[in-house]
Amino acid sequence: MEDEEYQYKLEEYIASGVVELVGMDEDGELIYRITDKAETEAPELWASHREYVDNGLIALFEKGLIAVEYDENLEAIISLSPEGYEEAKQLGLINFDMDQDIPND
Repeated sequence: MEDEEYQYKLEEYIASGVVELVGMDEDGELIYRITDKAETEAPELWASHREYVDNGLIALFEKGLIAVEYDENLEAIISLSPEGYEEAKQLGLINFDMDQDIPND
């Protein structure tokens, strides 16, 4: 996808509430979140997002950075090692610590 097309699609997603701007990381990069609205209003984005998250979690598991246990209802409980936490954060799989305000300009 070309930069212009990407920017247009991002603006469209933001305007429709499918994606929201939530902050800025420590390097000044803007952080966006895909909302639950994407599941019904942008199914292609939702599917891509789910695939990315699933593949990221599998990669962390294969590296031994994530442990999965199941409770009595067979619901997965995921635990990350400290290294796994940092890698998941870098991959955007978990929430960032957002201490910086988003500039208005």
